[in-house]
Amino acid sequence: QVQLVESGGGLVQPGGSLRLSCAAPGSLFSSYVMSWYRQAPEKQRELVALISVGGMLNYADSVKGRFTISRDNAKNTVYLQMNSLKPEDTAGYYCRAQRFSVGDYWGQGTQVTVSS
Repeated sequence: QVQLVESGGGLVQPGGSLRLSCAAPGSLFSSYVMSWYRQAPEKQRELVALISVGGMLNYADSVKGRFTISRDNAKNTVYLQMNSLKPEDTAGYYCRAQRFSVGDYWGQGTQVTVSS
């Protein structure tokens, strides 16, 4: 079982920045594909960014050039740096850890609100 603990959400003005963190203590973190999803009210959960075991990156078109996903395997942590935030980025953000044939785990989510 992998427990994911997200932090870093909050209220920010449009154009501002936040950094989300997702820690997975006690796990074989480096062997998991890590990703961030988000879900706004009355909308489906969508992939925001993904980083593979080997460091390959994938981003939703809506966040390319503004968000950066990274991982620190020594700290068992994945980050999502979010810059130039827009009101439409407002959502609950969820961390996901996947390892083929082993498991698929989600964090509890952290709220990001972009508003003036």
